[in-house]
Amino acid sequence: MSDGGGTVGYAPIEAYAIIGDCRGAALVARDGSIDWLCWPRFDSPSIFAAILDAERGGCFRIAPVGDAEADRRYIPDTPILETTFTSESGTVILRDLMPVASEEDKRRVLLAEHEILREIEGIDGELELEIRFEPRPNYGQRAPMLEQRGALGIWSKCGGSALSLSGDVSLEISPDQMTATGRVTVRAGERLHLSLSYSQDGPAVIPACGDAARERIARTTAWWQEWAGRARYTGPFRDEVVRSAITLKLLTFAPSGAIVSAPTTSLPEESGGEDNWDYRYCWLRDASLTIRALYGLGYDEEAEAFINWLLHATRLTWPEVRVLYDVYGNHRVPERELDHFQGYGGARPVRIGNEAQGQLQLDVYGEIVDAALQYVEHGGHLDRDTARMLRGLGDVVCRRWREPDSGIWELRDEPRHYTHSKAMCWVALDRLITLHDRYGLDIPVYIYMAERGSIRAEIEQRSFNLRLNAYARTLSGDDLDASVLSLPLYGYVEANNLRMRSTLEQIDRRLGVDGLIYRYLPDDGVPNEGTFGICGFWAVECEARAGDTKVAEQRFRRLLECANDVGLFAEEIDPESGAALGNFPQGFTHIGLINAALALADAAAGKQQNWPDHVARLMREREDELAEIAARTTNVKASS
Repeated sequence: MSDGGGTVGYAPIEAYAIIGDCRGAALVARDGSIDWLCWPRFDSPSIFAAILDAERGGCFRIAPVGDAEADRRYIPDTPILETTFTSESGTVILRDLMPVASEEDKRRVLLAEHEILREIEGIDGELELEIRFEPRPNYGQRAPMLEQRGALGIWSKCGGSALSLSGDVSLEISPDQMTATGRVTVRAGERLHLSLSYSQDGPAVIPACGDAARERIARTTAWWQEWAGRARYTGPFRDEVVRSAITLKLLTFAPSGAIVSAPTTSLPEESGGEDNWDYRYCWLRDASLTIRALYGLGYDEEAEAFINWLLHATRLTWPEVRVLYDVYGNHRVPERELDHFQGYGGARPVRIGNEAQGQLQLDVYGEIVDAALQYVEHGGHLDRDTARMLRGLGDVVCRRWREPDSGIWELRDEPRHYTHSKAMCWVALDRLITLHDRYGLDIPVYIYMAERGSIRAEIEQRSFNLRLNAYARTLSGDDLDASVLSLPLYGYVEANNLRMRSTLEQIDRRLGVDGLIYRYLPDDGVPNEGTFGICGFWAVECEARAGDTKVAEQRFRRLLECANDVGLFAEEIDPESGAALGNFPQGFTHIGLINAALALADAAAGKQQNWPDHVARLMREREDELAEIAARTTNVKASS
């Protein structure tokens, strides 16, 4: 169990750091406690879940005995976490990582399927550490039954799999076989290792410690630094951008190319609240912006792997598209509650699975087609089946865009005619027309052009509210929603268009707090959640693309202040305390940071958009079309 300045008995969400190997991830608290781990993949049942139940969840803790200060950082350009504990008697560094290896190394060295490696290095004097190992498999519902196996370490069965803890420190198993504990004094110059490994298939590999462990750390460091060094961004915010890129990479499930939204479930969006969701899946609403961030940084291989997963997953439910899928493309992720878990700080229910799988969210069609266009623009090829699939998506949009849906924020109430959803339907048809014009995609182009025009007319005539002087949340609506800040990001409208500029001004005035932005306000006008991280970064992009670079950079720097001490963001930010809210770390927020930084770099280089030339030309044509519609709308409403 971790202690901290947050809810009693629980570390603040921002007190955590992530480690991972692109197949799974763990959260490590500032006090050296691993309080969240799911193996063998992100959405597997937890092995440690103290973050959701301090008593039943289980943890793996290495911490000083007595008072000590903790300071931490990531080794530059890696996700290897270093926590430095300093007391009056001495200083030690605790390094936490999940080892990774190149394909060449995998052929040369026998590796464990999954491993967490913890290295303790004495720096000065001496410091006594306490170690507590209490796995609680299957969300705390299975007794681990720890066994001492001599040189093979401590073993536990996790269903048909094996969990093994080995290393340089002797631990004693409790009489109930549920926990192993021990103490060790570490002196300057000493290095000790503990290796936790998991084996699901075949004979288990027990990783060696000592020099072999140090070799794995060096190999992992080199692998990540080589990967980070490939990032094309060279602007003033390189450290923050690369940290976000590494975080996005950690949320990637390498065997399939899928990228999950977050590695956690049920971390509350409001202290003690009920908005606790399972985010260990892949949301299609993230697709286009994710691809843009990856291509923008030069990570073409990761972008193409994600697109391949995206096209595979959506084929399984074609021509209809689901909201979310698991890392292998399965859309059946039924939601249930874990009644035995207390929840983070008492926030219940704790949920696994996600009921949003069954919602209609029309925006996802635009995400998929826009991602496909980006893929083609970067040299990708659409085979006959993929071309047929994309046309099928366009046909669905033509048939269904007039329907209400649950929107990008997937609210669990009555469907509405959300402006953002309609605009993304426009994006879907617009990109299909572009694919037809430039790459010969076989579509009923005149039908798509007519429907695209109808969508645009509907938005401009019914969504832009003259009283608000802004695009409203819904057609004929009176409320604001920060999702419309994304309209310039998809080329629906130029950021310096008068309607868009006034929309940003109104959102800032009504939904903004010191550079941070709420998604929307409830009916009573009182916020019941934190400000939404990516909405603030969307505002940065809008300002940068509109030429307000100084203002954009100021907002960007303000947002960067809301990261935790190792550069990570949750989904939401408490505007008063700066506390992280929601699942952590949140890929959507880090994607927003990357794209905002790229937009700032484009603005500094004199580019208004990071679109290809032909798309920029189309943007100018669309602006002319929009101006005509806006003028007609204003005249009609004025006369009435």
